[in-house]
Amino acid sequence: MPRRPPALHHAFDEVRFGPTRILNLRAMLPTAAQAVARAEAWLREKQASQAREVLVITGRGRRSADGVPVVRTAIVQLLASLRRRGVVRSVTEHTPGSFVVALAPLSALREAPRRRREPRAAPRADPEALAGLAPETRALLRRVALRALEVLGVQEPEAFVEAEMVAQFAHIARAIPEGPDREERLRSALSAVLVEYDDS
Repeated sequence: MPRRPPALHHAFDEVRFGPTRILNLRAMLPTAAQAVARAEAWLREKQASQAREVLVITGRGRRSADGVPVVRTAIVQLLASLRRRGVVRSVTEHTPGSFVVALAPLSALREAPRRRREPRAAPRADPEALAGLAPETRALLRRVALRALEVLGVQEPEAFVEAEMVAQFAHIARAIPEGPDREERLRSALSAVLVEYDDS
């Protein structure tokens, strides 16, 4: 079967993913560190916006020193790390210079085991940390916390709900980038988590 020309590949990718679900690192010519930082922030944002599948283009590394695919290698390592941390569900090589990334549900952020060298995302119980949130956001966060505790089989969830609220907030807020409408996007993410728990 003849290989599709690059322009045709690009056209098929645009149809499948659309411009908002394609991250073209190859066009940015970043360093490995820049590529990792940009890709992690972008993937977390896409997870928060409930994108199920995205395309990450790294290039083959032909323009790298000695032909070593530095950016591609760094992104492969990042994707493996994000899979362990509940951001990525699976990765498939799409072409030698790109990957299809299936994103994990937001509830997976809370369920992912914390690596030993990673600091705790939040103190055990500090409801004061949530005082700056709007009452509507806190109420939604409380519903998520109670639902999570119910799924875990906790018999008296009210005794643990404040700690769980802080923990849920710490994990989910990391996926919401800064911006004037950040709390609104946080509420959307919390609503999505509730749906995920109800569907599980």
